[in-house]
Amino acid sequence: MQKIERSKFLALTGGAAAACAIPLPAFAAAESALVLHTATGSIFGTAMVPAAKVSPVVLLIAGSGPTDRDGNNPLLPGKNDSLKMVASALAARGIASLRYDKRGIAASAAAMTAEKDIRFDTYIDDAAGWVALLARDPRFAHISIAGHSEGSLIGMIAAQRAAVAAYVSLEGAGRPASTVIREQLRPALTPELLAQADTIIAQLNAGKVYTGALPPELQSLFHASVQPYLISWFKYDPAVEIGKLKIPATIVQGTADVQVTMADAQALKSGDPRASLVVVPGMNHVLKISPDVSSQAAIIAGYTNPALPVAPAVVDAVASAAKTK
Repeated sequence: MQKIERSKFLALTGGAAAACAIPLPAFAAAESALVLHTATGSIFGTAMVPAAKVSPVVLLIAGSGPTDRDGNNPLLPGKNDSLKMVASALAARGIASLRYDKRGIAASAAAMTAEKDIRFDTYIDDAAGWVALLARDPRFAHISIAGHSEGSLIGMIAAQRAAVAAYVSLEGAGRPASTVIREQLRPALTPELLAQADTIIAQLNAGKVYTGALPPELQSLFHASVQPYLISWFKYDPAVEIGKLKIPATIVQGTADVQVTMADAQALKSGDPRASLVVVPGMNHVLKISPDVSSQAAIIAGYTNPALPVAPAVVDAVASAAKTK
């Protein structure tokens, strides 16, 4: 039985975004750096702004793991630039965007003081901070949030706390993270290890740290310094949180996603029956139309294929939401 590496596990269960590395289309838009100053350090982002004097703006939130503002993840081979490409496509439609390295990632690495101090709510507060910063910028008419994978839940809760016009979930889970993690662990662990993982997850779900001995296979995922973060994450049920939104919501789900399924999308839709559900045939978890859906391995192989563009339906959904006011 192999050791479950937390960073690789998170990259494949909740956050690695990908897209093709092709030249940006020719249009009048400019990229500029923006910085969110927080009590523990600065978080760095990139605004892509079309030529129009005032435009809608979309806050793009990446998924879990070490995924950067552009959608690239060092645990996956090669650059993929998915979020950068979404930003470019939005700018071509006259819509601005802000994408950023979450604290602890890439240029924002120094903003995470220690793993034991990070909480899921910290990421939510950061997203809400970006919304407040964008709201003060005269270039932007109104703000929407689009979150990918784990970023879906971050954005969903930030949208409850900040003044935004619309919200988009891109391949976001519809069940609590504890449920998703257990489902992902089931085929990777022996029955004995899965039973121990269940015990640990139940303890964390109850808001208590697990102080028992951890086998090497579970050490990376459940070590002591990460447990407070997991507790803070597990308490949120996306299907409940989306129902708290008072703004238009859109749920985008690909049928070839092997990590977040149509059941998740339906759970989110049940949580907010008013939300629009956009189903993209053949799209995998990283927003690409998979050329081969014959197996999970074939679908995942498309994560870093530079010849695959982001599915046009993704850009259509985000652009449509961004123009809502």
